[in-house]
Amino acid sequence: MKAKALAVLIPALFFATSAVAQTKEPAATESKPHAPTTQDRANNREAVSDSTVTGKVKTALAADVGLKTMTNVHVETDKGGVVTLKGNVDNADMKKRAGEVAKKVNGVKSVKNQLQVKKG
Repeated sequence: MKAKALAVLIPALFFATSAVAQTKEPAATESKPHAPTTQDRANNREAVSDSTVTGKVKTALAADVGLKTMTNVHVETDKGGVVTLKGNVDNADMKKRAGEVAKKVNGVKSVKNQLQVKKG
């Protein structure tokens, strides 16, 4: 009789625990799909816009006849279209010209010209 009871009881426990496991809420550590918010979308557009402005400034500097030889110039674009130029140039005219070219690029609000003139 005990064997018959165990034969019925063990499968019943198995099915009961599996049914409970299926209806259990997902654990807090499980990640759910994240729908982007309006702020997420705005941040993404801004990041793309900043990198686009940086690329445009680099292209404009490379295309300018007097600035083609500038290879040590680093361009960064902050939020809001503020472009920072860093690096070394051969003379003060190149520094000034680089700032002027960067200011003319669409999307640039202001330029922080931190270029250094090489000595010697």
